[in-house]
Amino acid sequence: MKKLLLLFTFIFATVVTYSQDDDTTVQGVVVNASGGVPMESVNIVNLNQVKGTATNSRGKFELSAKVNDTLHFSYLGFKSIRVRVTNDWIKYGESTIELTELALALEEVVVNEFKLTGYLEVDIKQVPINNNYRYSISGLPSTGYEAGKSSNAITKVLGAVFNPADFLHSMFGKQPNEMRKLKKMKQDDEIRNILANRFDREMLTALLQVERVDLDEIVRQCNYSKGFIKTANDLQILDAISECYEEYKVLSRSRRSGRL
Repeated sequence: MKKLLLLFTFIFATVVTYSQDDDTTVQGVVVNASGGVPMESVNIVNLNQVKGTATNSRGKFELSAKVNDTLHFSYLGFKSIRVRVTNDWIKYGESTIELTELALALEEVVVNEFKLTGYLEVDIKQVPINNNYRYSISGLPSTGYEAGKSSNAITKVLGAVFNPADFLHSMFGKQPNEMRKLKKMKQDDEIRNILANRFDREMLTALLQVERVDLDEIVRQCNYSKGFIKTANDLQILDAISECYEEYKVLSRSRRSGRL
């Protein structure tokens, strides 16, 4: 009887310990390295658990994290940093994180000159037209794929739908955790809010562990136009990749079932 009681106590203690580990959080305050002033609305994402938050008006934050998780801190105009969660941080409480301001550089702006004649019929022809279209495919639940106007646009769209397997699998097939992260990113409201206000792809590359050029190539292979890639915010890019992958899986299952 005593042995059973000891065994039960050991199992209960183990379960409680694991439960506590799963519920651990880290707290901290983010400040400007140059003056120590607390920074509000700094974006913080746990790259391992795919959970996000932002600092409050006093620069403070609290985020779910475990030992060895990596937190990504970013703020417009400041150098982003990654911080590893340690036992001491969880055990002893709040930590101070410093962000360093970046030097701002203005990019050259090219202004295209339009020679207006004063006649609407003539002048309107000088306005550039965005020839991007979305093609829907019967049986798919989305609005379809986007492509530039050309004689073989439909062929390219269908090719992109049936072929992204090669590219997406080469990018994520060996890293299935990254594809699971896509779903987690779409489910976390805080991360979606962060991505909706970003256009630099930095958070996406950090979460998906890919280079910026590879990220753009993924979207391009899914037949989204250069205009979309250039102007879309990070959330739209995330949704584009996720939509492309999910649609590929639907078509892939249909093709396999057709062979049976």
